[in-house]
Amino acid sequence: MSMKMDTNNPLLDFSGLPRFSDIKTEHVEPAIDTLLAAAKKQLEVTASTAPEHATWEETLLPLDIACEQLSRAWGVVGHLHSVADTEALRAAYNACLPKTTEFWTMVGQDERLYAIYKAVEQSDAAKQFTPARLKVLANSIRGFKLGGAELPADQKPRYAEIQDRQAAITAKFSENVLDATNAFELIVTDKADLAGIPEYAVQAAEELAKSEGKEGYKFTLQFPSYFPVLQYAEKRELRETLYEAYAKRASEFGPAELDNTALIRELLQLRLEEAQMLGYKNFGELSLVPKMANTPDEVVNFLRELAVKAKPFALRDLEEIKAFAKTELGMDDLQSWDMSYASEKLKEKKYAFSDLEVRQYFQEDRVLEGLFKLTEKLFSVQIVKAQADTWHPDVRFFEVQKEGKAIAHFYLDPYARASKRSGAWMDDARGRKRTEQGVQTPVAYLTCNYTKPAAGKAAQLAHDDVQTLFHEFGHGIHHMLTRVDELDVAGINGVEWDAVELPSQFMENFAWEWSVVESLTAHETTGEPMPKALFDKMVAAKNFQSGLQTLRQIEFSLFDMLVHTEFDPHSEANILELLAQVRKEVAVLVPPAYNRFPNSFSHIFAGGYAAGYYSYKWAEVLSADAFAMFEENGVVSPETGKKFLEEILSVGGSRPAAESFKAFRGREPSIDALLRHTGMVDNRQAA
Repeated sequence: MSMKMDTNNPLLDFSGLPRFSDIKTEHVEPAIDTLLAAAKKQLEVTASTAPEHATWEETLLPLDIACEQLSRAWGVVGHLHSVADTEALRAAYNACLPKTTEFWTMVGQDERLYAIYKAVEQSDAAKQFTPARLKVLANSIRGFKLGGAELPADQKPRYAEIQDRQAAITAKFSENVLDATNAFELIVTDKADLAGIPEYAVQAAEELAKSEGKEGYKFTLQFPSYFPVLQYAEKRELRETLYEAYAKRASEFGPAELDNTALIRELLQLRLEEAQMLGYKNFGELSLVPKMANTPDEVVNFLRELAVKAKPFALRDLEEIKAFAKTELGMDDLQSWDMSYASEKLKEKKYAFSDLEVRQYFQEDRVLEGLFKLTEKLFSVQIVKAQADTWHPDVRFFEVQKEGKAIAHFYLDPYARASKRSGAWMDDARGRKRTEQGVQTPVAYLTCNYTKPAAGKAAQLAHDDVQTLFHEFGHGIHHMLTRVDELDVAGINGVEWDAVELPSQFMENFAWEWSVVESLTAHETTGEPMPKALFDKMVAAKNFQSGLQTLRQIEFSLFDMLVHTEFDPHSEANILELLAQVRKEVAVLVPPAYNRFPNSFSHIFAGGYAAGYYSYKWAEVLSADAFAMFEENGVVSPETGKKFLEEILSVGGSRPAAESFKAFRGREPSIDALLRHTGMVDNRQAA
């Protein structure tokens, strides 16, 4: 079935790529309403089929098509809300959010539909289905259980209410963080106060002040503005001012309407209620059902085992930085706002190079070219520039080809700007599936936030930016190089959440390989590649403070799992007390008492990482171990690349990640490669 759509509304045109420049805010609600109406109508037709007569093609596929159109249009709106936000768009997004949430909850709870999925899974026809299609059915049946389909009728309205309220809270949480980030400005009038800060960051601050008709230099809490101050500003007060403002975002220290404290408690209460309604003890248990890890205890033990291994290295790191700050920088009391600055100075002294020196070699275009060539060599594809309508002049568009034929496309939105949320991410604009017309090829959005170059200059990247780009591109190839024809398990779809970071973190490893880095670099004036000596210093510095960094990630992960398993949100207890306990157990460096880190911890209170933040570390074990196989075979190995493509990237979510990993590596994952990659092995043991 297909409904006649008003293609004057660009959001209803699915004939090709999104028509970004035609999309206006007034298109959002009518388009979503139209698609919702069509999807609801189809839901009714599908759900009214007698289970014994239901088939994949006639019954389930039409609903999939209607739902996919809704997801695609809503995906475009959500994407624009993230990268080109305006007051009007935000309002339209928020107006549609409850409606879409309600629909998905309704689908997930429809008992008739649940019975149909179970009947199709048991039918004779299913004996002929591909493994991928059977996996879609199994995931859907699991999804129904987790979506409340087995709940008694009198509990369903409350379940739907919970979903709706959670969606509203997470959206509000994110907006509060964005608005609190944007609400702060610091105008510095005396250039002498900016001693130490690199010229590019000073220039950017001057241009920002000028663009708003202000004198002097404007600093904000946007990361490209905030972090160079913390890293380089000699004036301690300046670092402290920005650190404090950043640490207090969206908390009781700022405007009441942007304080996330109450939202966090309500969200934890709702998550607990949802988990208990579905028969789980807590949200941690519920969160792990579709993941690779089996129980909260398994995760907590994994984190604690890693913490024990990392702690001696972290203590060593801390002693070193304290001693250096005291003797070299005259700081007796090293504070949180001094850490980045003192660390940068120690790093410069120890390894005799700075991020700035490195930055001169990473010209954005060259980095991209090198990344594409690497991908081409490993996975036998070609990446070429292409044309498409975009949401901002800075956005570029590329085509991925296999043997001259287009198999995927992606957008790249590289620079930070005020209307764009911070961080970096990959999102799918469209997934792969087989249709009557042939194969629908995947399209990805790759979003970064590095500093936009001054007019007429090429963008220079810090090595961190290069890693981030490689990371998001790893997600991108997972999505784009899939060979699975069932949308729900193609690419990243249906991949366990704690395994989804495997390809992304795997790609980051290449940014540390000389043969690759050499091809990525060219000096801004001479065009020479980075000298090997500088690279060797970078590698030596790579594991600088890796003990401290590992513990920080474990602190966040442990806090996240415990707040979703052991914390009672209905009690008088405060999550800050739980955080203090976690820090007492695993941290060696404790931030000031005013630090309100949870209030801007969007990953777990507004993103999909609730009771799942451990996934980064979990996937790091997988990716380090997978990369170790490339190291064994000469790093840029097309043979190993082919195996990685076949056993991990191309199968997407069509089989459990544990099976895919095993098929690639020939064994279970081991923690050893990660400890080695992060330099956390005592040389005495490494013989």
